[in-house]
Amino acid sequence: MNKREFLRISSAATAGLIVTPLMSSLLGCSSADAAGQVVFTLPALGYSFDALAPEIDAATMEIHHGKHHAGYVRKLNSALEDHALKGYKLEKLLADLGAEDVALRRNGGGHFNHSLFWKILAPGSGASERRSLSPLLLERVEKSFGSMSALEAELTAAGKSRFGSGWAWLCQDDKNPDELFVCSTANQDNPLMHKMVPRSGRPILGLDVWEHAYYLNYQNRRGDYLAACLRRVNWTIVSDLMA
Repeated sequence: MNKREFLRISSAATAGLIVTPLMSSLLGCSSADAAGQVVFTLPALGYSFDALAPEIDAATMEIHHGKHHAGYVRKLNSALEDHALKGYKLEKLLADLGAEDVALRRNGGGHFNHSLFWKILAPGSGASERRSLSPLLLERVEKSFGSMSALEAELTAAGKSRFGSGWAWLCQDDKNPDELFVCSTANQDNPLMHKMVPRSGRPILGLDVWEHAYYLNYQNRRGDYLAACLRRVNWTIVSDLMA
C-alpha cells in the first residue's frame, strides 16, 4: 500500500467510515506507468527461495515464482493490449470476465492467485506467529466451521478432491462478510470471477494444487503438500486481508 492509499484509508477511518482496501493493492499486483495507467507487475516474494523449506523447497519456489507467475503477468499485459478491460484494477477485471475471455481468465486469475499465495505463506521458523489469528478472524472461523482444525480439514479436503489443476480457497461471503466458506476452483479461476463460480467471495487464503507447485518435492502426495502448506500459513496476514 502506498502513502496516498494509506492516508486515504486513515482519513476515512477517522471520519467513521468502513473502508476495505482492494486486494490487489494489498498484494502488490500492479503499478502505474508514466501515463498513470494500470500495469500488472510481478510482486517480490519478500523472502528468499529457500525460506519456506523444508515444506516448500527452493527449486520449486524459484521456478514457480520466476517462471510460472512471471509468465502469467507477461501474458496478462499482452492480452490486455487494445482490450476493453485495459486499465481496470485486477478485482474489477476478474469480476467482469466472461467465459469467452480465455486469455484474461487464465492469466489474470494466475496473477491474482499466485500473488495471494506468496503473501499468506510465512518464512522462518516462528510457528506461534504463523498461528496468530486476530480475534475477529477466530470468531468468524468458529462461527463458520466450529474450530480451526475443522477449517483446516475442510481446506485439505477441497484441495485433495480438486480433479486436475486448481486451487482451494478460504473466502468471505460477498453478501455476508461475517460468514466464511471454503471452496475450490479449476485451473486459475477464483471466487472473484462472479460469472464463473457458483459462490463468489473475497478470497483471503488460497492453496495452489497445480502439480508444478509440489511435484518436485512431493510427487503425487498432494495431501502431504497441503499439510505442509497449512503449517506455513501466516494467519496474521490472512486476518489483515479479511474485509
